[in-house]
Amino acid sequence: MSASEGIILVGQKPTMNYVLATVIQFNQGVQRIIVKARGRAISKAVDTAEIVKTRFLPDQVEIKEVKIGSEKVGEPGKERMVSTIEIVLERK
Repeated sequence: MSASEGIILVGQKPTMNYVLATVIQFNQGVQRIIVKARGRAISKAVDTAEIVKTRFLPDQVEIKEVKIGSEKVGEPGKERMVSTIEIVLERK
């Protein structure tokens, strides 16, 4: 991760908290932000990226890349797979 890159980890807070954090980082000069989430928070991460792109910074930010995957979570023997997403937002 370079100085011109930020990461937003999406969890249980309201979507607008993540939108605000993303917009603040862009306003501080960050060129590229990765919005990461897993499980039920994935839809919130997608909403965050879309709201930033369309409502707060239209014509300034674009979605460069979307990576999806899954990872094992839990103790051995009780592991389960959880979906993950990474949305890369970049200043135009």
